[in-house]
Amino acid sequence: MLGLWGDDAVRVEQLSGGVANDVWRVRVGGRLAVGRLGGRSDADLAWETELLRYLDREGLTVPVPIPTADGRLFADGLVVMTHLDGGPPETQADWRRVAGTLRELHRLTRGWPQRPGWRSSTDLLHAETGTKIDLGAMPPEGVVRCRAAWARLVGRETCVVHGDPNPGNIRLTADHVGLIDWDESHVDVPDLDLVLPDNAAGLDDAAYDVAAQASAAWEAAVCWDDDYSVKRLAEVRPV
Repeated sequence: MLGLWGDDAVRVEQLSGGVANDVWRVRVGGRLAVGRLGGRSDADLAWETELLRYLDREGLTVPVPIPTADGRLFADGLVVMTHLDGGPPETQADWRRVAGTLRELHRLTRGWPQRPGWRSSTDLLHAETGTKIDLGAMPPEGVVRCRAAWARLVGRETCVVHGDPNPGNIRLTADHVGLIDWDESHVDVPDLDLVLPDNAAGLDDAAYDVAAQASAAWEAAVCWDDDYSVKRLAEVRPV
């Protein structure tokens, strides 16, 4: 399938990509790139690839989809993207740079359409399912706590959130803050991206509490029911 990107396209080494995707460092047209094969729908991949192209045009450092030889941005679930250099944030100053980049993402994507099949946190006040989330699989008391956390976000402006700005998904250099792995990106309230180490986003106490509770509830629901999701649910206060 990689041959759709040219006769010289080859796999170099497998990368850690989680359980949902098969991710490889590849070489396309003589340059390093990243290939990701998963089970996403064409509509889902179209949303993600168009978002990344837009963000690149607007000056954010993101993986840019490399078209196939016949111009497609993905084929049979495979996306090939540019490779980003850099390492994870290590200092409070680094994380403040990350916060600034996330806020720029949020500014650039106000009013963006929802990722096909996804729900926002406030949608889940009434909906039961959305992509990876099935509230019916969670303990009813846990759903009540999660929904109470999300209810505090009602009325906020929405935009694209990265969805998983952990150190492994950040590529920091002196010149840029790159964000990779947009698998969890969708339209939601920006607070979900801003629960960062040492409160690098500079939220006041009340805003940080709202964001931290909503984020813990989201991660509990989207991953249910592995050890991590159980731990995150335990952080969501009883109603």
